[in-house]
Amino acid sequence: MKQVSIYTDGACSGNPGPGGWAAILIYQGREKELCGGERQTTNNRMEITAVIAALEALKESCEVDLWSDSRYVIDALEKGWAESWKKKGWKRANKEPALNPDLWEKLLALTAQHKMHYHWVKGHAENSLNNRCDELAVQQRDLYAE
Repeated sequence: MKQVSIYTDGACSGNPGPGGWAAILIYQGREKELCGGERQTTNNRMEITAVIAALEALKESCEVDLWSDSRYVIDALEKGWAESWKKKGWKRANKEPALNPDLWEKLLALTAQHKMHYHWVKGHAENSLNNRCDELAVQQRDLYAE
């Protein structure tokens, strides 16, 4: 099974507002950058979208190390929250609706195709790949703000 590292980030100006996302995929020392955005979105939607785009770029099942500065994304996947929301009809433990079920549905289907390892990284710190994702996501956000 191929081993791939993925770094992701999302950015949003206002919440909701214009947003951007970015991902860096690393396989055998080669890096591939992906990015995009939306005119009206939320930060959490951009964080999830970055992971979806990265996993969609994989052409076969892989062992994936996913690095994100989003506790929302990492915890929802690693701790099984998103699976639980899905099983409860997209309701959280407090019976409130889970946010972004359309994206979580897509992301859960994608993560099921791979052997996933989740890593939270502190944002705006000393992780150069996370910082590069942030830079790309902010550039995309700014493009969509124009």
